[in-house]
Amino acid sequence: MTSLLSIALAIFVAVIVIAWAVARWHLCGSDLSAFDGPVGERHSRGDAPSDEACAVVASLGGVVQLLQVTPVRERTAALRRYIDEAFANRTFDARFVPVNAGGVKAEWVLEPRADAARRTLYIHGGAFVMGSPRSHRTLTTRFSAMTGGAVLAIDYRLMPEQPRRAGIEDCRTAYRWLLENGPDGPATARTVFVAGDSAGGNLVLSLLAWTRDTGLRLPDAAVALSPLTDATLASPSIRTNLPSDAMLGPLFGQLARVPRWLMVWGAWLQTRINPSDPLVSPVRGDLSGLPPVLVQASEVEMLRDDARRYVNKARAAGSPVRLQTWNHMVHVWQIFNPELTEARDALGEIERFLAEVAPAAPRATAPA
Repeated sequence: MTSLLSIALAIFVAVIVIAWAVARWHLCGSDLSAFDGPVGERHSRGDAPSDEACAVVASLGGVVQLLQVTPVRERTAALRRYIDEAFANRTFDARFVPVNAGGVKAEWVLEPRADAARRTLYIHGGAFVMGSPRSHRTLTTRFSAMTGGAVLAIDYRLMPEQPRRAGIEDCRTAYRWLLENGPDGPATARTVFVAGDSAGGNLVLSLLAWTRDTGLRLPDAAVALSPLTDATLASPSIRTNLPSDAMLGPLFGQLARVPRWLMVWGAWLQTRINPSDPLVSPVRGDLSGLPPVLVQASEVEMLRDDARRYVNKARAAGSPVRLQTWNHMVHVWQIFNPELTEARDALGEIERFLAEVAPAAPRATAPA
């Protein structure tokens, strides 16, 4: 019996060592610490969080309470309902028109005088498991107003019901469709932007590399808000900013305490995609030949260094990519507009950036 136990223990140790080695040398990818240096424009409205910022953090208490009272097997459905209802009481000066974007569920978001030839593909966040066009209307309506154009907000397929690749394919399909279809029917786009937040930011950056590599028309510009850029979770701020991230900390804090080699194995088992593959980790791909990109992130969020590494590597590759960071802000604070001053500030920076890279055509004056 002792001999059998010794053999079983030896096999167990060998399996653990092999699993660690595969994770370390195959799933984790190369060391990106060379791109950890400071970069970009830092924005702050003071040394301490404002009352508005504190109110936003307080409002997130509902998520923490929801997680505490909801059984694990029911949490995804509960979080989906919660995020979709978060801004349900808002009224918007825009029209929402459901559309089938080449087989992808979506809605056009149209401010009153939207130019149908000036189009933005918006990809919502939500950790690839939640979120919808409805949950992100505070952002999509602003993008329609800021660009003076039409916004296509897509309802891409989510995990765990659908594989990770399904959401990626939906983004590609919707982008192809957007190039040749507007809110009034088939028509070639004159100006094209892509934008997204968090998981949606990841999909945006992955989409940019795909459009370049396939020879499709590149967007005129892209915007990524607090994007996940590295699915191997190697960025230092994933752990160092865990205590200061009021949104992602409570949602993913326990996972961040798991050894990284186990997390990358879990990511592979969940998606069947190597976490270091540029398909899901845009920072690990070729970042040359990209269009102008503006990345915004909070200095206190867990994904800060995902943004920093992506921008530093892209700039080293010669791409016109910029980073702006804000202090004291929650993850994707821009969604809390107009009540949060820093959200208005960040959106104002985005509006200036898009106007610089692709100015809108002068609007015709209405007849007297």
